[in-house]
Amino acid sequence: MNPESLQGRVAVVTGASSGIGAAVARALAREGARVALAARRESALLEVQAGLDHRGGRVRSLVAATDVADRDQVKSLVARVEGELGPVDVLVNCAGVMYYTLMKNLREDEWERTVDVNCKGAMNCIGAVLRGMLARGRGHIITISSDAGRKVFPGLSVYSGSKFFVEALSQGLRLETAGTGIKVTTVQPGNVATDLLALSSDEEALKLYGQQSGARVLDPEDVAASVVHALGQPDHVAVNEILVEPRDEPV
Repeated sequence: MNPESLQGRVAVVTGASSGIGAAVARALAREGARVALAARRESALLEVQAGLDHRGGRVRSLVAATDVADRDQVKSLVARVEGELGPVDVLVNCAGVMYYTLMKNLREDEWERTVDVNCKGAMNCIGAVLRGMLARGRGHIITISSDAGRKVFPGLSVYSGSKFFVEALSQGLRLETAGTGIKVTTVQPGNVATDLLALSSDEEALKLYGQQSGARVLDPEDVAASVVHALGQPDHVAVNEILVEPRDEPV
């Protein structure tokens, strides 16, 4: 990738307080982007922001405590970014939750939270940036999906459904915006070393399906590298989907 290709571009990264989102924010900052970090935990965002650098110097960035499930908060986030950093060139939807749970155990609150964050959150963020991108004739929308958006995993029925949703949403958006200058990418990671597993409280589901295989899993930085790869392509080249898996856990 041309190391200057992201220089000065404005990127909004949701879920930037930890895991994949934090890794993406760091990677984009290193490439010279101006980065807006959004998540619910402001203190954690500030810690990530403190570690951002641009080839040894501080990169311009901002932190915004945002619940992506709240449409008004997302619109306020984008308005603030446009006012302080400039028009949004890149949206990276990283905010997400994952609960291992068996359908028969009826963890309905967890089902609803999955839909609110993974599905509504992605829609809210796309809705907040799309009009401006269309008006400017450029933009890149990247959503961190999952290999569960290609294959349903037991114990992750609702999560898999949410990722199938964002895949369909992204595909439809890609088709509708062809010829407008907008690119739409989904990155589909397999098992990643994040704290998502700790969200699950259904011990039966965890025992049946949430055990580690012993294979070395992906680091968040591996997924961030896929995001940078997609963003680094020439204008006429679109990377629509990236499936990235631990070598020893193929699907």
